[in-house]
Amino acid sequence: MESETRRPYRMGARAAAVEVTRTRVMRAAAALWMRRWYDDVTLQHIADEAGVSVQTIVNHFGGKDGLADAVADLVASQTAVTRQAPTGDVAAIVAVLFEDYEQHGDANVLWTAQIDRVPAAARAAAHARVQHREWLERVFADRLPPPGPAREHALNLHYAATDLYLWKLWRRDLGLSREDAERAMRDLLTSIDPRKSHDA
Repeated sequence: MESETRRPYRMGARAAAVEVTRTRVMRAAAALWMRRWYDDVTLQHIADEAGVSVQTIVNHFGGKDGLADAVADLVASQTAVTRQAPTGDVAAIVAVLFEDYEQHGDANVLWTAQIDRVPAAARAAAHARVQHREWLERVFADRLPPPGPAREHALNLHYAATDLYLWKLWRRDLGLSREDAERAMRDLLTSIDPRKSHDA
């Protein structure tokens, strides 16, 4: 009887340990890929960073490609949590977006630069584009037109105004301060509000 009682506990503890290991490996891989090209990071590098064996990584993820997909899923889930903002509050929307970009923007630019030769990067970028569009539809729900060409046009404008590469242009290429870059994005989003008339 005692052994039957303890078995679910042991199974639960084992599952928890597996999840801890998986998370440690994913975080180690993410930390390395934030700084280095995908091809320059080996499974041994990741294993050393995580304090596990290469075989452990293979057992959990099947290899480097599977690990990259898992890391992309983890990042996507974290992004969904950190980008919470009140609908229609442009200042809050820009603030949470910049908080994300300031922490992960350079890594995302590095990752995106590899989409033509790293399938996992291409898959992650495709998912990120869908996720960003869905986010725009939520936070700008008050201003977007009903489904149709006008809505698609408005979404395209809002996508461009909040894109990672616009952040990179302002913060990295032009050297704007965060305060000035946030103000520029707020002004741009205000100017493309489809509720305003842009007729000449």
